Amino acid sequence: METVAVGSPKPGGARWPAHLPVGALRVVRWSTRYDQTVAFYRDIIGLPVLETFQDRQHPAPGLDQLVLYLPDAAAQERITARLAAAGVEPVAQIDYWQANGGVTYQDPDGREVVFASWIYRPPA
Repeated sequence: METVAVGSPKPGGARWPAHLPVGALRVVRWSTRYDQTVAFYRDIIGLPVLETFQDRQHPAPGLDQLVLYLPDAAAQERITARLAAAGVEPVAQIDYWQANGGVTYQDPDGREVVFASWIYRPPA
């Protein structure tokens, strides 16, 4: 296995696709061991906890999402047009995305992929 430094991709190697200008990425996972899971990602790996649904309307158990925050509505329109051209249609989504302009699709395994037309910023 070869290691390549971030920011210096190997010539001809994989790059982030130009048609998908993501400003932020969120991975949503439901957990039966919430406290231990938060400690693992926050304390051991060192990732910040930007937001939690634990004390609010909790997403349905088993929720598995990849959320791509796009810089604007035009970027969202381009990706939704690309999905439509491939015959992929949006699916029912949780109220949060409905209220905040997200569009939800499912991948072949049934995992949700959400495209939001704004870049996530943690609450102040």
